[in-house]
Amino acid sequence: MKLAEAESTMQKTVEATQRSFNTIRTGRANASLLDRVMVEYYGSPTSLKSLASISTPDATTITIQPFDRSTLNSIEKAISMSDVGLTPNNDGSTIRLNIPPLTSERRKEFIKLAAKYAEEGKVAIRNIRRDALETIRKQEKSSEVTEDEARDLQDRLQKLTNKYIERIDELLAEKDKEISTV
Repeated sequence: MKLAEAESTMQKTVEATQRSFNTIRTGRANASLLDRVMVEYYGSPTSLKSLASISTPDATTITIQPFDRSTLNSIEKAISMSDVGLTPNNDGSTIRLNIPPLTSERRKEFIKLAAKYAEEGKVAIRNIRRDALETIRKQEKSSEVTEDEARDLQDRLQKLTNKYIERIDELLAEKDKEISTV
């Protein structure tokens, strides 16, 4: 595993962590809350985004306009069964989700959830570092790189790891602030 590969994988891990953060509800309506919702459509799970237009007309409402009206009930059921924690209101042509204000207890739960997602991201980055370190050590043993080059690569790998872990910490701080803001 080359440093460029490790960096690319770390970058993807940070992006995945960001997507996980986006699924955490704050006090405002955000279409990304529904990113993980899968709808049973002709026997196969399909993402809600590919079945409907999702918009936020105001800060407390998400509207879902299905492309095919026959999917309304399936979408409503999928949202009810998901971990979003919102009750869908079906008016026959669109589904509305009202975002209630968060209680302080619920905010604390969401902050813990964000911290859990951040820790999972950090663990994934450390695993990437471990794999890259093993590769560097193997290259050093097989004399593909010198001891000095191996040490230099390890130092650069550690700097990359620190950079991406710091980025996850920044994202977590932003999300904490967003959740805490009333």
